[in-house]
Amino acid sequence: MLYHCSLIRIFMFVYSEMDSKTTVADKPHAVCIPSPAQSHIKAMLKFSKLLYHKGFHITFVNTEFNHQRFLKSQGLNSLDGLPDFQFKSIPDSLPPSDSNATQELPSLCDSIMKYLLAPFSDFLVKLNAATSNNPPVTCIISDGFMQFTVTAAQELRIPIVMLFTIPACSLMGFMQFSPLRERGLTPLKDECYLTNGYLDTVIDWIPGMNHIRLRDLPTYVQTTDPNDIMFKFIVHAVETAPKASGIIIHTFDALEQEVLDALTPMFPRVYSIGPLQLLLNRSANDPLKSIGYSLWEEETECLRWLDTKAPNSVVYVNFGSIAAMTRPQLTEFGWGLANSKHPFLWIIRPDLVVGESAILPPEFLVETRDRGLIASWCPQEEVLNHPSIGGFLTHCGWNSIIESVCAGVPMLCWPFFGDQQLNGRYTCNEWGIGMEINNGANREEVGKLVRELMEGDTGKKMKKKVMEWKNLAEEATGSHGSSSINLNNLVNEVLLP
Repeated sequence: MLYHCSLIRIFMFVYSEMDSKTTVADKPHAVCIPSPAQSHIKAMLKFSKLLYHKGFHITFVNTEFNHQRFLKSQGLNSLDGLPDFQFKSIPDSLPPSDSNATQELPSLCDSIMKYLLAPFSDFLVKLNAATSNNPPVTCIISDGFMQFTVTAAQELRIPIVMLFTIPACSLMGFMQFSPLRERGLTPLKDECYLTNGYLDTVIDWIPGMNHIRLRDLPTYVQTTDPNDIMFKFIVHAVETAPKASGIIIHTFDALEQEVLDALTPMFPRVYSIGPLQLLLNRSANDPLKSIGYSLWEEETECLRWLDTKAPNSVVYVNFGSIAAMTRPQLTEFGWGLANSKHPFLWIIRPDLVVGESAILPPEFLVETRDRGLIASWCPQEEVLNHPSIGGFLTHCGWNSIIESVCAGVPMLCWPFFGDQQLNGRYTCNEWGIGMEINNGANREEVGKLVRELMEGDTGKKMKKKVMEWKNLAEEATGSHGSSSINLNNLVNEVLLP
């Protein structure tokens, strides 16, 4: 407590010194801090660019581990020198020699809760120092799962907005963790509850959501441990978020109106702003366009390979930046793709297989050499928007789903963990743009589903539906669309001093 009080006194002194000298540019200054994971960094960086185009000075803050990865992936030694857009870092407790440090979610989330408040508070004070060339910090845009930032903003008496890089349905799902615990529905009594039908229990009291089963909710409710780190982390995040000045959800009104209406009374202000890329596309002559989003080096050769394929002929397969599978699952999915007889582009990270190298059988490579391409990472949005892509086999991470909507590409959904189950359920059952793959699917089932996606009646219906959603997303991000209006309202109501 004494430490935090001293921070307040230091900040107020520094701020008064800056004000008295009046040498700092009179410009709003947003500090933007994502959760230390690829998808969260990508969404936050896009939102930061939107604020930059609104006239904000931006300081984008990664943890040191990811800051170094980001510099390496961009092929840069530094990101200094950009006008009014700077990249900084704060210390973390992650070992720099461990390339998988951000892939272990429980330890990563435990680190966020325990270790990041003090270095972030110190960073803000230094950023406002009298010797700094920055305008004073006027607001914080924080990832919704970096809950310590609310304390830091309260210390410095500046507004903070929490950006949830997930859909409204998943945020509502996360908000049910405490009610589920209070009703005795979680933690599970023992592991047999995972297979005895208990997870089919219908949860019929969630505001704005219907026909949701326990198995559809984010997977952290399926724990048997009353002290589960991920469960505690989620509860802390959603209980902290209402203390912020407002929240942003990366969605658009037409897609999730019912859930958004139910969420609105739960927070001071709720702003649905998305899809972020479509909003960015409206910025002409973007000086930040060259700044990418990936923590991995992207292999662009796949775009030239796609150029050789017929329109709507290729299946794109990507299970995201964290999800991992077993070697038998890798093999079954591979042979399913091979048996579908459709061309495919498959992204296989080196760490995709749990505890092993992600290596496919030689006979699979021989069978598919003329119609399959495997890469370790790629520029996903460029791939999805390529005319040769006809379908997307996805893990149902939210970035992937909303990028697929923007590209008008229907999906096969194989969710792994977290909110991916709920994302997948909405994609398939509510929006009509996806088909679900059973968790234990074999090569015959995978091949059949791929063929249905690419050439069947169900695939054609999904293609028509996803184009309708794409058009609605473009309307939402037009100059008079709901997302554009919400962005302007956020700036004027909350972020401008």
